[in-house]
Amino acid sequence: MGQINVTYNLGGIEGLCLIESTVHCDSRGYFVETFNQKDMYEAGLYYSFVQDNQSMSTKGVLRGLHFQKNYPQAKLVRVIKGIVYDVAVDLRIGSPTYGKYHGEILTEDNRKQYLIPRGLAHGFLVLSDTAEFCYKCDDYYHPDDEGGIAWNDPAIGVEWPEVTGVYPGSADASGYSLADGSPLILSEKDQKNPVLKVAMMK
Repeated sequence: MGQINVTYNLGGIEGLCLIESTVHCDSRGYFVETFNQKDMYEAGLYYSFVQDNQSMSTKGVLRGLHFQKNYPQAKLVRVIKGIVYDVAVDLRIGSPTYGKYHGEILTEDNRKQYLIPRGLAHGFLVLSDTAEFCYKCDDYYHPDDEGGIAWNDPAIGVEWPEVTGVYPGSADASGYSLADGSPLILSEKDQKNPVLKVAMMK
C-alpha cells in the first residue's frame, strides 16, 4: 500500500483508523508524504477531502466533544507540533459500538494520523506547552450545524490522561486540572454541552 500502514477499526469501531506514513530520514532531516490519495484508495479508504484546517492551543486546552448534526464530516487529523490526546466517539445509531470511544496520543514525533469516519464525535486534549493541530475534512464547515457532547459524560467514560477532578454533574471544567496543576481550559460553549443521552434527543 505504498507509503502508508493502516490499523483498521480501532477499539472495534468500524472505520476508525490509524495511519502511519513511511518516513525517509538522512543526515539532513526527514521527508514524509502526509497525504497521498492513491495510497488511501489502495488501502480501501475512499475519501475525497475538500477542506484543510489548522489550530494552535495551549496546555490544558480541551476541545470537544464535537459533531455535525446534518452535514457530517470525516476527518483526517494529525499534530505538527506538540502532543495531544485525540478522542473519537461512535454516535451512529444502530452501531454495535454506539457510545464507545477510542483515544490515541498524536505527536509531532510519531507523525500518526487518525482517520475519523462520518458519524463520530471528536475532541482532543493538549498535553504539551502548545500544540498545532491539522485536519482534513470531506465536507465543508457549516457554522450552524455543530453539536456537542459533554467531554466528561460518565456514560462514555473517556479516560483523559493527566486530568484530575470530580464530576460535578455537568461539563463544567472549573474543578478539574492536569496532574501538574495546569488548569483544564474549555470554551464556554463546550462547558454547556449535554451528556450523550440528552444530545441525541435534540
